[in-house]
Amino acid sequence: MTSFRELHFQDSPFLLPNAWDVGSALAFVAAGYPAIGTTSFGIASSTGMPDGGRTSKAVTSALAVQLTRLPVHVTTDIEDGYSDDPVEVADYVADLSRLGVAGVNIEDSRDGHLVDPVILAAKISEIKNRCPNMFINARVDNFWFSEDASVDAVVQRSSSYASAGADGIFVPGALAAEDIRQLTMAITLPVNVLAQPALSVPELGLLGIRRVSSGSLPYRAAIDAAVGAIGLLRDGGATTVATSYWEMQERLEAFNKAVK
Repeated sequence: MTSFRELHFQDSPFLLPNAWDVGSALAFVAAGYPAIGTTSFGIASSTGMPDGGRTSKAVTSALAVQLTRLPVHVTTDIEDGYSDDPVEVADYVADLSRLGVAGVNIEDSRDGHLVDPVILAAKISEIKNRCPNMFINARVDNFWFSEDASVDAVVQRSSSYASAGADGIFVPGALAAEDIRQLTMAITLPVNVLAQPALSVPELGLLGIRRVSSGSLPYRAAIDAAVGAIGLLRDGGATTVATSYWEMQERLEAFNKAVK
């Protein structure tokens, strides 16, 4: 089986679907993806909370317990580590590591604003000391929150995180192709972006991207599809074609049987 780290060094970008519950994860497994991430937005939203407020900690842990029983690699979105204390963050990640989680995303922002890069670097260093095999994907939020949104600023932060022990750099946001090219040329670690509206996965690969994450796109698309399905019924249309109840039930029964 290809290791989680090796997935970042293939001929084409590693496409990572992000799940928000067991049902969505099982669907991605059935579709043949070798690894699954979690989405903090999808998890928070499905529990009635906004993203980014450290509200997804307990639910992410509980979901990781379930997802690590699947025959795929699992990486979790842990926001900013849910604490300002590097030791507490490393304790949390160590618990995930014991479950079998292969990687974490950890970001350099809090409450919608960038924090001093020294803060995230300290967390990364402590995590790597405790869990040397954990793939740490350091999220650099300059473009995401439109703060100091330049290639040079992202590269500078990325260098700090690489020195602290990060294994990959995640730069979310709708980025121009030339900005992506400059980032991948300047950053020595595998660079991860969100699926881009104007660039296909193969095109991102030609720009040097190693990993493309779906982020919360599947969750948001599922919500839109649900509203659309009911709208069709309301307007006298046909029932939407979907995976059958029985097929999804069978996946869940097999999952729970495997757990026992």
